[in-house]
Amino acid sequence: MATMESLIVTVNRIQRACTVLGDHGGDTSLPTLWEALPSVVVVGGQSSGKSSVLESIVGRDFLPRGSGIVTRRPLVLQLHKTERGLHEYGEFLHLPKKKFTDFSMVRKEIQDETDRMTGKSKQISPVPIHLTIYSPNVVNLTLIDLPGLTKVAVEGQPESIVQDIESMVRSYVEKPNCIILAITPANQDIATSDAMKLSREVDPTGARTFGVLTKLDLMDKGTNAIDVLEGRAYPLQHPWAGIVNRSQADIKKNVDMIASRRKEREFFASSPDYGHLASKMGSEYLAKVLSKHLESVIRARLPGITSLINKSIEELEAELSHLGRSVAVDAGAQLYTILELSRAFDRIFKEHLDGGRPGGDRIYGVFDHQLPAALRKLPFDRHLSLQNIRKVVSEADGYQPHLIAPEQGYRRLIDGALNYFRGPAEASVDAVHFLLKELVRRSIAETQELKRFPTLQAEIAAAASEALERFREESKKTTLRMVDMESSYLTVDFFRKLPQEVEKGGNPTSSSVDRYAESHFRRIGSNVYSYVGMVSDTLRNTIPKAVVYCQVREAKQSLLDHFYIQLGKKEGKQLAQLLDEDPALMERRQQCVKRLELYKSARDEIDSVLWAR
Repeated sequence: MATMESLIVTVNRIQRACTVLGDHGGDTSLPTLWEALPSVVVVGGQSSGKSSVLESIVGRDFLPRGSGIVTRRPLVLQLHKTERGLHEYGEFLHLPKKKFTDFSMVRKEIQDETDRMTGKSKQISPVPIHLTIYSPNVVNLTLIDLPGLTKVAVEGQPESIVQDIESMVRSYVEKPNCIILAITPANQDIATSDAMKLSREVDPTGARTFGVLTKLDLMDKGTNAIDVLEGRAYPLQHPWAGIVNRSQADIKKNVDMIASRRKEREFFASSPDYGHLASKMGSEYLAKVLSKHLESVIRARLPGITSLINKSIEELEAELSHLGRSVAVDAGAQLYTILELSRAFDRIFKEHLDGGRPGGDRIYGVFDHQLPAALRKLPFDRHLSLQNIRKVVSEADGYQPHLIAPEQGYRRLIDGALNYFRGPAEASVDAVHFLLKELVRRSIAETQELKRFPTLQAEIAAAASEALERFREESKKTTLRMVDMESSYLTVDFFRKLPQEVEKGGNPTSSSVDRYAESHFRRIGSNVYSYVGMVSDTLRNTIPKAVVYCQVREAKQSLLDHFYIQLGKKEGKQLAQLLDEDPALMERRQQCVKRLELYKSARDEIDSVLWAR
């Protein structure tokens, strides 16, 4: 059958591992493993005897002492029972390889570590100090000592210190897995106890609260605390415990804590008031009661703890899968990894173009909206104004007026009009180029495997950008050639089908018609405008074809071809540089691996204890 100690030792070991990994808080939506594991939080007002209670439980004089606020940072104290005959020592989380066998040096280190965070002042800090004590004279237990509750700020403290301390204490005692050890001096009215007031607020039923009365030996003669200790004055679900602190004289004389425990037992055994409660009083009894209760709470919480561990393992394994495995050191494996990552990006890029992901539809928008709108806005009305037609036609003939039709005027008017199409053609090419670059950027961002490698991301982005620039230049040449083709050879049939000017006698246009009349120039403008409209309809269909062929199609088929060629020429060192991971992701993976090991180890340890029952 699993012993109480084995279960608590397992939880203590898991808590220590959580502490080492920093798995005791954070911005996760799930409670951390640390929060799921029960622990005992010591709460009391300043000078209530908290330090003496802790030292009595440990059996060592190791806490800083003084007047006013002494405990200025939380102290997470883990007690680990060892076999008889082994040396006692303490270990701090911030000094993991240093064993403190001199407990006066433990006290000094607590003070120094507090000062390192808060300065040599009376300020407080919520950052805990973690200390583990290994001793044959303790029970397996986790205790958290907090700054003493106070009512006023003293010199050197901010006015908010009272609320700051209470908020810090509440952050611990409000957790449902917290066992509250509420310390109250016996020479104080229980109704004014800060510790009991706070514990009643967060634990109104008293299910999580253990009441402790200290300084029983300092009560006025003729008075006692029997009503409290027997649960009549202030009832709790758990029995009250009485403690006799070491006297100031004993502290000054460095009286051994083991001797102090003996004196405490003698006090209760010989007391006429408390003799009948002697077996349920004292720091040794309190430690055993707390340890036994902690064990029962752990057993009750095991299903929830196990469920949390299993859920956390699943999430960590999923995250590790998402982060990817560690990078290989072999050049061939590195090249394979780079190619796989590049292809993963290329697949996502193609999905954007083909409609599997959003973004490619904006390219169609260039052809369906932007290009037609640009064509409609071309200044043909100004170019084919009556004044400009007369000017162009007249200048086209030179000194010799045209005989039948102003062909050169027609050609110059058409050439000038068709030249306007170059602008929309180039704009379409640039618009599609911009969208392709944006899709490259989005595809890189959406390629989860690439997030680990910022250098490779930059190289792929640069290679894709360089390829898109080449495609743009080729597309621009092609679309402008198409515009130039329209200028270099006019569609003759269009003009042959134009209606001719007819005289009253029914004969076709003859020299008797005034070819310099306004109506004649208007007819020329109308004919040219009709021809330009026909060309506009043609280019509206052919420019998209050219842009898609030269840019979109090429981007789908050969975006990274040049990159792959250059990749094959790189040496092992250069390949390794491309797979230089983001340090933050490397650290995150290491944290996930360590945390996964912790959770699996925790699961195995709990399972082994349960199977041993």
